[in-house]
Amino acid sequence: MTFNRRNFIRTTLSGAAVATMGGSAMAARSFEPTSAEITKAFPANGKAELKLSFQEGIAPGNNLNEKFDYFEKLGVVGFEPGGRGLAGRVNEIKDALKGRNIKVSAICAGFEGFILSTDPTIRKKCMDTMKEIMAAAGELESVGVIIVPAFNQQVPVMPHTQETRNFLCEQFNEMGNFAKEHGTTVIFEPLNRKEAFYLRQVADAASICRDINNPGVKCMGDFWHMTWEETCDMGAFLSAGEYLQHVHVASRKRRSMPGEDGNADNYIVGFKALKMLGYNKYVSFECGCQGDRQVVVPAAVELLRKQWREA
Repeated sequence: MTFNRRNFIRTTLSGAAVATMGGSAMAARSFEPTSAEITKAFPANGKAELKLSFQEGIAPGNNLNEKFDYFEKLGVVGFEPGGRGLAGRVNEIKDALKGRNIKVSAICAGFEGFILSTDPTIRKKCMDTMKEIMAAAGELESVGVIIVPAFNQQVPVMPHTQETRNFLCEQFNEMGNFAKEHGTTVIFEPLNRKEAFYLRQVADAASICRDINNPGVKCMGDFWHMTWEETCDMGAFLSAGEYLQHVHVASRKRRSMPGEDGNADNYIVGFKALKMLGYNKYVSFECGCQGDRQVVVPAAVELLRKQWREA
């Protein structure tokens, strides 16, 4: 992809200026470059596609077959199961997917321990359970397994230093090699500061992926967390570039269904970036629901498709 660095930097700085003057994340996200600036910075890319995915609790239904019937009714093509106990569910999921136009998107966490623990026993538990989940993810042809290096409540934890970052790169290189062997990836997820002190912005995750330089190590963006940590949705996704493997979506005030927070639920600027990148993996619902699920879920799907067209 041809990249005009000067144009991109100018665009990014302009976005930062808007953020400074607006004084809020909402004001910052309203910024978008002109069509001429986009055209100069990125070539036309026709590979982009909005492939919607649901986590298991999004669709109504008493079992996977009922849930997948609902997926198909709405044209949802991705399924994001949790990682806990996944190895024992591989056959169940495969059987439920037979004959359907639905594939497993990412696997949402489910590992035990955490990789930045100061206790080597807890770190080993994280590595071992991640490998178990990645092996199952490979069997299901998933795009990858999502992991957070450490949540705020997980202590004692390594300090936020260069040495810790180097250690993280070593650990994830090992995970990435294992993931490659099984035909999948490990995916860094940045979180907002209320949930995780380490790795809060998409660019941070992408820079770690770059330094590890392992095709088995990728990152993702989550519109909910990006609401609080990013100055611009477009800048966040573009910073990930080739490392962007998955996207989560939720409403932007209460982490509910897209649309349940009214005008705040605008994803167009982020979708513009996904189109520029030729992103054709999954945008997966990770959210709660305030209203009647039978009404709110289809409305959320239509909202995202409408905004994708507008982008």
